[in-house]
Amino acid sequence: MTPSPTARWTAGWLLAAAWALSFPLFSTLAPHRLWGWCAGCGYLAAAAATALGRRREALGAALLGAVAVPLLYLVLTGQGQSEVGVIARSGRLLLDTGKTYVDHPAGVGDYTPYLPAMSLLGVPRALLGGGSGGGGGWAVRLLGDPRIWCAAALFGGMRAGRRLLGAAPSPLLPLLVASPVVALPLAVSGVDLPLAGLCCLALGAAASGRPALAGAALGAACALKWTALPAVAVAAALLGSRSGARAAVRCAVAAGSVTAALVLPGALLQPAELWRQVFAFPTGRATVPTPAGSPLPGHLLAELGPWGWYLAVALLVLGGLGVALSLRVRPPRTVAAAADRLALGLTLAFLLAPAGRFGYLALPVLLAVWARSAAPSGPVPSRVVARSGVRGRRPARAR
Repeated sequence: MTPSPTARWTAGWLLAAAWALSFPLFSTLAPHRLWGWCAGCGYLAAAAATALGRRREALGAALLGAVAVPLLYLVLTGQGQSEVGVIARSGRLLLDTGKTYVDHPAGVGDYTPYLPAMSLLGVPRALLGGGSGGGGGWAVRLLGDPRIWCAAALFGGMRAGRRLLGAAPSPLLPLLVASPVVALPLAVSGVDLPLAGLCCLALGAAASGRPALAGAALGAACALKWTALPAVAVAAALLGSRSGARAAVRCAVAAGSVTAALVLPGALLQPAELWRQVFAFPTGRATVPTPAGSPLPGHLLAELGPWGWYLAVALLVLGGLGVALSLRVRPPRTVAAAADRLALGLTLAFLLAPAGRFGYLALPVLLAVWARSAAPSGPVPSRVVARSGVRGRRPARAR
């Protein structure tokens, strides 16, 4: 007998509650434990409301318990994962010295494993005078916390991408925000959210035939974290399949130009530190070991010794080549297909990287679900002429 929709939704909220309530039991991080208690209560309330046939109230309870309450409490009390303080410190360094990295870092807390554009998310804190430790009044903490700006980048990118696609309102989007996939990183860290938002914007722009906008969004994403590089290939393949090779090249050139403009100044000021902190440290090749050590395949291989590390890197390269070959042989033609291909590439990268965390896998899930929430309600508006290259020629439906 097939379960009713009410039973399925109730079971889903209960599963989310069980996941959230595991954090107070097993996590050693105080922000994670607090999020688990708040989110667990919110998800249980959502399950009860769903069982009573009140789905709107259920969604509200989930958003309140998993997002609003823990995020505001952690922001106003100055708590969060170490990434929050790292971004705030980077923003302060940028304003004070023009640099973004601590010279000769001695411990894990001194490393900034992000490209220079990430420091821009820490500038509001520096401008408001709260310091990297989260001091100042409640308004300073709220408006200066990097998590708020990371969330703004995520929601802005997702919304802009949907508008470009002419997407109809979808219940998937608020459900996505209320789910642990977005709610947990939003409350405790936020560091991967701007990258996700920019990728959503880039895919929406590519699918609607706007190569320059897609390239600009991709360039900004690549200037935050180098893990955004696969998105350039996917967006270019999507543009090439829909709008021709010239559009794909324009996208790639725009992405490279924006990335260079945002990264080169920092790279010229601190080339050694950029290499040490952005590339060597996350891959486990720095003198200080990275805390990203979830038991994923690549990390388990790297733990076997130098040959294991090289084997993990070789498998990572082979996985990337496989995804690139798939883009060549069968390029995506829809935003959902492109998001799935990007999600596949990122999943392989996170699984096979010598150092990684389970939390990184939230990004592929977010991209795949967003793409389905952004399915256009009609023909996608495009600014790129047809492949034949005839300017001014209108589609058959318009004629």
